[in-house]
Amino acid sequence: MVQGPRHIESSCDVLIVGAGPAGLMAARMLSEFVRQDPSLKVRIIDKRSTKVYNGQADGLQCRTLESFKNLGLADQIVAEANDMCTIALYNPDENGHIRRTDRIPDTLPGISRYHQCVLHQGRIERHFLDSIAEVSDTRIKVERPVQPQKLELDESKAEDNSAYPVKIELRYMREDESVPLQFGHKVENGLFRSNLQTQEEEDSHYALPEGMEPDMVETVHAKYVIGCDGGHSWVRRTLGFNMIGEQTDYIWGVLDAVPASNFPDIRSRCAIHSADSGSIMIIPREDGLVRFYVQLQARAKQGERVDRTAFTPEVVIENAKKIFHPYSFDVSRLDWFTAYHIGQRVTDKFSKNERIFIAGDACHTHSPKAGQGMNTSMMDTYNLCWKLGLVLTGRAERSILKTYESERQPFAQALIDFDHQFSRLFSGRPAKDVADEMGVSMDAFKEAFVKGNKFASGTAICYDASPIVAKGDKGCAITSTPSLAKNIEVGTRFESRQVVRHSEGLPIELGDLLYMNGAFRLILFAGNAADCTQMARIQKFAAYLDSANSVISKYTPAGQHRNATIETITVHSNTREEVEMHDFPAPSLFPKYDYDKIYADCESWHKGHAHAYDHYGIDRQKGCVVVVRPDGYVAAVLDLEDTDKLDAYFGQFMVAPKNAVGANQDPDWTFKTQRA
Repeated sequence: MVQGPRHIESSCDVLIVGAGPAGLMAARMLSEFVRQDPSLKVRIIDKRSTKVYNGQADGLQCRTLESFKNLGLADQIVAEANDMCTIALYNPDENGHIRRTDRIPDTLPGISRYHQCVLHQGRIERHFLDSIAEVSDTRIKVERPVQPQKLELDESKAEDNSAYPVKIELRYMREDESVPLQFGHKVENGLFRSNLQTQEEEDSHYALPEGMEPDMVETVHAKYVIGCDGGHSWVRRTLGFNMIGEQTDYIWGVLDAVPASNFPDIRSRCAIHSADSGSIMIIPREDGLVRFYVQLQARAKQGERVDRTAFTPEVVIENAKKIFHPYSFDVSRLDWFTAYHIGQRVTDKFSKNERIFIAGDACHTHSPKAGQGMNTSMMDTYNLCWKLGLVLTGRAERSILKTYESERQPFAQALIDFDHQFSRLFSGRPAKDVADEMGVSMDAFKEAFVKGNKFASGTAICYDASPIVAKGDKGCAITSTPSLAKNIEVGTRFESRQVVRHSEGLPIELGDLLYMNGAFRLILFAGNAADCTQMARIQKFAAYLDSANSVISKYTPAGQHRNATIETITVHSNTREEVEMHDFPAPSLFPKYDYDKIYADCESWHKGHAHAYDHYGIDRQKGCVVVVRPDGYVAAVLDLEDTDKLDAYFGQFMVAPKNAVGANQDPDWTFKTQRA
């Protein structure tokens, strides 16, 4: 008798489907909570084997890099990446030849301490994998090649925190089905997904997880499932969620190549409109490579998918030569190519009962030229997983998970609208004159390019009022006082500014203190601490934090440091000579042995004065309190006396542990930083 495939059952807290950028960001975010609570079980699966492929996304926007910094990833990624400094705009002259008409900064100056750069997606994912292994102590590993084949949700158990209401059936794949076939050319192409761009031997061969065998079936009982499985998402289709939107008839080819050309800006980002041969976008990359987005002359029929086998590298290069004329163009090395059909779509639902979520390309797709696909995908799970981590560790109510869809779906729709306008302006024929109504005005294109720059950077996101965003008079139990920090908009990311660490005068970016460990921050802008009246206000606020009924005492589990759930960071407006660290009350503002809590907005020896108070629009005498969420977004702006508002804000969604730290502080506790 022939025995069928083995069948096993298991359980986990979170199962992530798909190990692309969105899935790896989810795994990295949840690694932090696994580090804090090793009993949590998080798994991530992918249907691709560990073969090495090229291509895919490569642009990293400002807000993404800021988030990487708070995960301990930015420095090594920026060190490898290729900086993007300038965009050159080329348009046809009176003879129909392209010429440079303008140069503008690639990133708007002053919007972030980072600017856009590019790095191979595979290298970005490699850094994620290393960080996940380190932070989770190898408890989280990508399991591959594994394919989901059944998904069920017991909705009757959806609100039971202890239940495992999601049942998902997995099949361990054979080697022959885990690697896609190429579409008609020896050069690696767009059917391939880069999950591990590395030459390490262990990353370049098919290998099932230990103890598993081909065709084996596993039924997993999960508390939560996150579908990060791309534009053709199996999770989305299984849930019955529909992508809403449309496709244009424009077809574009993409080349990753080392160019051979006399074009003067071949190593600069460029937007090129030719008179009648289409458009090109140039993205300079690392290792001498340049990415070329080339508009093709073919048009797609409405409602039909593009047959990408018809678009070989030779076809793309020939189209590029026509657009580059009168400059010469060829390639000396071709690394990767693809062709795609521009479309913009978004789902109206991002979750099912806040138990099964979709993220990234699974819930929104758009053209790649605005550099949003990988960035938006990662920021989806950056938004979701700190909330999920707080719920899994018992620190927050499940109701907080509703804000994932309410925050990310409107942004995804705004992205689709932006991309819809941008891609049409880029793909359209340049207007021959002011009377040419069918053509695209190059002035209008430049204006849209500049206006869209801040949106594309990710720094313009502003989340609406909700239980975790205190603005307006709806959605939250409290209302912020915007006049206390005139230049800080509640719902936007907390913009970094240089301050000086009081202990030794070291200039530090305030944003770098917001390491993503699941903690909220109370940033106390203490004002003029040398003034007796103001110091009395500071002491009163500190006395509240140290009391048994404060949000710190109430929501921090016993045995943990008082900053573990809600951390306080103090920034005064004095010089280091006017006040001393020990003038600030202990333990909440100046915990024992912790010299990383008191900062001054003053002159530094080597980097000058950043004038943080002025930048934020905060009164240097009176100060204020800024509540910052674990993901770095501003939750509230309050006065030092608004402690009742702090109670009401956190009382909406935080869970008080049965045994809280209370007003006690272990006098023998030795400070150990929570930052990696």
